[in-house]
Amino acid sequence: MAEKVNSVDYLDKIVTVKMDRPIGTKHPKHNFVYPINYGYIPNTISGDGEELDAYIIGPTEPLDEFTGQCIAIIHRTDDDDDKLIVCPIGQTIDNETIDKMTNFQEKWYTHIIIRNK
Repeated sequence: MAEKVNSVDYLDKIVTVKMDRPIGTKHPKHNFVYPINYGYIPNTISGDGEELDAYIIGPTEPLDEFTGQCIAIIHRTDDDDDKLIVCPIGQTIDNETIDKMTNFQEKWYTHIIIRNK
């Protein structure tokens, strides 16, 4: 059974993401193609009532599943739907790159990037 989660609890943790939108997949309702892998953490419930979503930054091939480290969270201030930023373990990505890589979808929302200090 899925449990409601706090996305901040995932910061710096190793997580496994199941892809429902691999690189190159077209969004089912909106007219864009995913330039990065996008998926969810199975058996979780986020603020929007769906599974906790995650952007995968680093791998450039379409994936079914990915295990990596959550280095940041995109917290939408105008929508109750946080997104984990997951990359290969030990890799660091600056906020500017995160914004650039997720802009295809996040440009429609106001957000902040949360990291552990």
